[in-house]
Amino acid sequence: MVKHQPLQVYERQLCLSCITGIYGCRWKRYQRSQDDTTKVSRGHTCTRASNCGAGTSVLYPFKMDLLNSVCCCDRFLYNQSGEWRDGTAPILATTAAGFTYIAFLMVLALCHVALGQQLNLHWLHKMGVMAALLTTVVGVISVNQTWSYEWDVVPISLQATGPFLHIGAIAAVTALSWIVAGQVARANKTIFQVLVILLYFSALFALYTVPLYITSPCIMDPSNLKQRPDVIGHQGAATLAPENTMRSFQRALQMNVTGLETDVTISSDGVPFLMHDNGLRRTTDVQKVFPERQWDDASLFNWTDLQQLNTGHWFLKDNPFGTVQTLSFREKQLIGNQSVCSLEQLLKLASFNKCTVVFKLRRPPPEHPRHYSWINDTLQTVLKSGILQSLVFWTPEEYREEVRQMAPGFVQSSLVKAESPQTLQREGISAIFLRYNQANTREIRDFSQQNINLTLYTVNEPWLYSVLWCSGVPSVSSEHIISLLCLQKPDEYTVLWVSVDLVSLAIVIAIFILQKYRSSGIHSYNPEQIMLSAAVRRTSRDVNVMKENCVPPTSASAFTPFTTITSASLTVCASSLHPSTLSSPPCACTA
Repeated sequence: MVKHQPLQVYERQLCLSCITGIYGCRWKRYQRSQDDTTKVSRGHTCTRASNCGAGTSVLYPFKMDLLNSVCCCDRFLYNQSGEWRDGTAPILATTAAGFTYIAFLMVLALCHVALGQQLNLHWLHKMGVMAALLTTVVGVISVNQTWSYEWDVVPISLQATGPFLHIGAIAAVTALSWIVAGQVARANKTIFQVLVILLYFSALFALYTVPLYITSPCIMDPSNLKQRPDVIGHQGAATLAPENTMRSFQRALQMNVTGLETDVTISSDGVPFLMHDNGLRRTTDVQKVFPERQWDDASLFNWTDLQQLNTGHWFLKDNPFGTVQTLSFREKQLIGNQSVCSLEQLLKLASFNKCTVVFKLRRPPPEHPRHYSWINDTLQTVLKSGILQSLVFWTPEEYREEVRQMAPGFVQSSLVKAESPQTLQREGISAIFLRYNQANTREIRDFSQQNINLTLYTVNEPWLYSVLWCSGVPSVSSEHIISLLCLQKPDEYTVLWVSVDLVSLAIVIAIFILQKYRSSGIHSYNPEQIMLSAAVRRTSRDVNVMKENCVPPTSASAFTPFTTITSASLTVCASSLHPSTLSSPPCACTA
């Protein structure tokens, strides 16, 4: 009794089926192809690579700036739509989803290359890639038109994340060596092999030497670290209490800030009060109290009407920063009873706590009764409050000389960047407030040498605070509790990146040697013998045996021996089998 072995064996290839199925909707083995990739498929691959590059180089730094400027972004969206909502979450979620989708397709494409499969991208994915590319282009154009000054955040963010991005890039290129080595080992042309090796190792060497050109303020000796920058509470502690309210300033003082910063508007009867927006709809209940006047300018209300408005309910209702649930019941009661705060109330609070006050004064519209006396009304309020003049930073440019004569003790400050620190000194200005992307390390050093107090705003993220602290900034304006995030000694960083480079190089060389060994081993054996022996040893649980469809031939001459070997199946019809060993007449075998 002769025991027959199956002549056709199909191995389970679940991983390959999933990769080709998800990427190109080719779930069946006969749909796969190992032919050369078409130019269109290569074009889609390049498009995905471009999307990934754009997402990394543009959207990632913008995301970091967006997290730091949550308040500004939400206010901007409110001014556009008239409704207060968290505008950063949809932007960040959309960006993350699109970048993850493109990166996933790139990983699948690399898997196809490693397995020798053709890059046949499904049409749904092609539409998704084009949609992601279009979204990236529209996003870049929108950022350039709306927040053109935000491009300055790119070099600042790279100062903080450059060392970490370098390590991540080396890890990615090292992992890519498996595919590159496989392509080189399977290539038949020496020119192609040499070209690929030169390109890959050139890119790898460039990554290895990048730290020689990385200049990060956070890579320094801790002994050279300057004193912690003073923190000024921007609109108080705006993330823990409603902005520009007494409770917000009290919470800021509990966080040991050295100063308070606010925005001042003049009421129709000449009372300076604190309000950031031109209107009252976002931070008050004016829609409920004065529905017919809800769109009016805030300065057109008198002080009596302003005192009737509540400035805390919106914070508890909208929970703009996700912090309401962390507040105690007592704290929520205090917030719910807040009203519009006057400049005089803030000055008395600051005088009692011996902290500085910085305010930006907005001139009322031309039809306002105090359009021409706004400077004098504000100055008289400050002088009558009893606060020390040395604690007041005066920022309005209008009538600066007259103010200096009436209040010589004020710290004259500017919100406009001058040509040089010497220009500020000639104008008698001893303090300047700039956005954090308007001063580089050299300018920070120049301001310090000229004894001009520099304050950068608004700094809400630890990474940004760390960069500015290590850069020597004396003061920052913030709405959060921030601290030093990262500081690394130069020697430690040198050891780190040299170790990473050596480990990466060792892994790459080992992968190239392994791929060369695997390729030479495959060519030294008969593939038909390998598949037949594997089929004999494999158990029935690991393979699926497909019965052959045998059709009786019309004559003995119709039995034609042949051998067909593919990656998914093996069909063998051996002519050496004697007819006496078969339980049925000879047959023609079809795959």
